[in-house]
Amino acid sequence: MNFASDNTSGVPQQVLEALARANDGYAMGYGNDALSHRVQDLVRDLFEAPTAQVRLVGTGTAANALALALLCPPWGAAYCHAAAHVDCDECGAPEFFTGGGKLVLVPGAHGRITPERLDAVLTRAGRSVHQVQPSALSLSNLTEAGTVYDPDMLAALTAVARSHGLAVHLDGARFANALAATGATPAEASWKAGVDVLCLGGTKNGLIGAEAVVIFDGNGGNGGNRAREFDLRRKRAGHLFSKHRYLAAQMMAWLEDGLWLDLARQANGAAARLAAGLSKLPDVHLRHPVDGNVIFVDWPTPLAERLRAQGAAFYDAPAEDCTPGARLVASWDTGEDQVARFLTLAREARSP
Repeated sequence: MNFASDNTSGVPQQVLEALARANDGYAMGYGNDALSHRVQDLVRDLFEAPTAQVRLVGTGTAANALALALLCPPWGAAYCHAAAHVDCDECGAPEFFTGGGKLVLVPGAHGRITPERLDAVLTRAGRSVHQVQPSALSLSNLTEAGTVYDPDMLAALTAVARSHGLAVHLDGARFANALAATGATPAEASWKAGVDVLCLGGTKNGLIGAEAVVIFDGNGGNGGNRAREFDLRRKRAGHLFSKHRYLAAQMMAWLEDGLWLDLARQANGAAARLAAGLSKLPDVHLRHPVDGNVIFVDWPTPLAERLRAQGAAFYDAPAEDCTPGARLVASWDTGEDQVARFLTLAREARSP
C-alpha cells in the first residue's frame, strides 16, 4: 500500500531486459552510441517533429533547470504556477542554472493557470532596465495538483505567452499520464499547442532514471541553436553521462510499442479506483479533480494515523487553510489488491 510517490515503484521487466541487452559489448560514450541516435529518431517520429532535438539526462531537476536556462536569461523572469515543482521542489535549481533568472508565481485553482490571469500578470509586468524581463512561461502537465491541461488549454496559454514575447517550457514529469488522461497525441500536447521545450519524464513512470529534453524548432526555427547551447550547459553542469547508452536503453524500451502509455494508463486507472472509493467515505473529500495518477484528499488526522499504523505510505499535505490532508500517488505497478486493502482499512477506520 505504497501511495507515497510514483518514484517509489519498481521497473518494468522490459526496461531491465533492455539494459541487459545494452550491456553487451562496447559502445561509444557521451551520446555517440547507436541507441542514443535511435531514441532521437523514435521521439521525432512519435512527436511528428522530424527536426526536434532530443537530449537525455538522469533527473527531472536537471531536465527542467537546464531547459529553463535555454529560455530565460539571468535578467529574465520565468512565470509558473504558485505550486509548480520548479519553484517548490527543486532547491533553487532553475535560478542557479539560469544564472539568476527569477521565478514569478501565478496563482490558479487546482494547480492550473488561466489565460486571463496570465495575460493580466504579463500586462502589468514592467519592462524597464530596473526590472527582470519577462522571458518564459513554465507549465506542468500533469500539474502539481494532479489535474491536466488538455491541448486546447495549453494552446490558449501559449498564445498569451507568445503575444507577450515569452517562450514556453513544459515540465512533463507525468506527461505520459496527461496523454493517457486526455487521449491527445504527443504532438497535440506539446509543440502543436505552442510548447518550445518539453521535459519528457520517464522516472516517475517506470524508468530507473532517464528524462528526455525535447527541443522543438518553434516559430523562430532555432531548435538547433538551443540544442547546441543545451549540450554545453549539460556538460558544464555535470549531467552528460559518459555511458549514455544506459539512459538511451531505458528510454527506448519505454517508448517502443507504447509501453510508456500502457504504464500511465495503469497508474491512472488505479488512482481513479482509489479516488472513487475514498470519495464515498464520510469526512473524506477530494481536494482537486483526479485527472491522472495523483490524488489530494482532506481527511481527519486519526484516519491518516490508522492507515499508517496498518502499513500504508503517503505524504501529509494539509490544505491552504491547514485542514489535514494527504497526497496519494498511484504507480504503474499499483495493483488492485493494494487499492482494495487501502479502501477496506479506510472504511473500517471510519465505521462507528
